[in-house]
Amino acid sequence: MPITPNFTSEFSKDWEINFIQCYPNGQLKLTELCNILQLTAGFHAEMGGLSFSDMQTFHQAWVLSRMRVEVSGLPKWRDVVTVKTWIVEMKDSRSIRALELYVGATKLVGALTFWVVLNTQLRKPQTLALPFDHFELYPNRLPTSKLFEKINLNTEMVFLKNKTVLLSDLDIVNHANNVKYLEWCLDCVDPNLILKNKIKAFEMNYLRELHWQDEISINASSTKNPMQFTVIKNGKICFALELE
Repeated sequence: MPITPNFTSEFSKDWEINFIQCYPNGQLKLTELCNILQLTAGFHAEMGGLSFSDMQTFHQAWVLSRMRVEVSGLPKWRDVVTVKTWIVEMKDSRSIRALELYVGATKLVGALTFWVVLNTQLRKPQTLALPFDHFELYPNRLPTSKLFEKINLNTEMVFLKNKTVLLSDLDIVNHANNVKYLEWCLDCVDPNLILKNKIKAFEMNYLRELHWQDEISINASSTKNPMQFTVIKNGKICFALELE
């Protein structure tokens, strides 16, 4: 699709929280929070001529590599939230995108995301084939108090459970959707940590793709501060999560 006439380098979109997206306490699920953030990023990319369909002309797609989310509170059922997004940096095969979620004038969530262009045929990173110089960049405007980082996993890990990647875990790029990794790990967390808003930030590193019928294990750190999780296939870490 061509660049839309109303394209702007900073974009915002409103969402109404529905009951399907909420925990039993009526608050937005952390996984659904990530979905809303990424859908907003997708709308902005589409307006700027960098949608999935545009990129598939060159067998390319954006794939999430790292993400840091800081949460001061979660919206509730029927809240109307505003998500704002802009590009911090974009170069060659990489992009850093910022996102913020507001209820009214109150900022509840800040997220910093690191994306890589993947050639969906060769399954490897590749320089973006489409022009992007119409995007103004905001290198000094960050949505989080800390940058995303490589999670230090030099801690003893304890096996939690095995899992097979199912069709319901896959997305349009034909690999496990990035939010699914978070869902698998959060299902192993004490529910009270989530329902009582004890999680103030989480860091995610995506290291390897997972595909249909892959056999994986989910593991957790033996210590609780910070609480860490890994998703492992054939002895190799595919995903790491750190909860603060």
